Amino acid sequence: MIQPGLVKVAIPGAAVAMVATGSAAALPSQHVQLDPSIASSSLQLSRDATISRDALRPPISTTSTTPAPKPKASPTPKHLKKQAPIPKPTSAKTRAAQDLNANATPPKITGTKYTTTDVNLWSLPLTGLLLDVLPKGTKVSVTGKVDGIWAEVVSDGKSRWVKAQYLSATKPVASVSGAISQAACKSGSAVEDGLTQDAIRVHRAICAKFPDITSYGGLRSGDSGSEHSTGHALDIMVSGSEGQEVADWLKANYKKLGVSQLIWQQHIWTVQRSSEGWRAMEDRGGATANHYDHVHVTVYGNSGTV
Repeated sequence: MIQPGLVKVAIPGAAVAMVATGSAAALPSQHVQLDPSIASSSLQLSRDATISRDALRPPISTTSTTPAPKPKASPTPKHLKKQAPIPKPTSAKTRAAQDLNANATPPKITGTKYTTTDVNLWSLPLTGLLLDVLPKGTKVSVTGKVDGIWAEVVSDGKSRWVKAQYLSATKPVASVSGAISQAACKSGSAVEDGLTQDAIRVHRAICAKFPDITSYGGLRSGDSGSEHSTGHALDIMVSGSEGQEVADWLKANYKKLGVSQLIWQQHIWTVQRSSEGWRAMEDRGGATANHYDHVHVTVYGNSGTV
């Protein structure tokens, strides 16, 4: 029989946990007082004396006392140790020296010619180096060797190349000042009928300068589309070296005579493209058609000054 009042209750460890957590609903009408001697079980004491596990861990050091090993360089492969050095590009100066020394044996000279204008001197055709500029009228030694539009010449005992069209067998005639005659031709002036004033200037100048030339071609009214049909052209019947001399003399004095165009030996020269010198023309099939037996002269009309 339980008497009213305070009751000491002996509760096992698990029950202590329940009462200690405040589960008083188990004894609604009783006031329970725990006996400290009973309540202080080994489980309870261990909980009261709990020590943080963090306190037992050793401190973590962020500074390493052992130095990190240095990375070792990879050994050079044997096949690279014996690799030949990469050659450097050959300089332009070295290439020039090679070109200049390419011809050790002096080429054989077969004759001489003259430059009809300022001509570039090359070490080789097409791919060579520009070595010099030969002034107009320079006498050069030639070998007779031709490579397309190029002709071989000899300079300082070495093979050099120029454009063949700028070489002539005769020395070009220099321009004269005030020495062009306009006197009527001794052979008569029938050829001047129908010619423009500039064509007449050319006829009289050639008659005085080259008196051995007596055959000319003037007006051809039936030659439709040609300068001959309008009196703006004159054919000077001459060939060989004298023909070249006539062509060069007219070219040198074109302004005083009113000349606009010359055709000689399948080459053409015009005032508009005078910087290009004599330019090659297509083959027309014969000596006369290709102007090997005469110099064709085209004039402006009346622009000459003599």
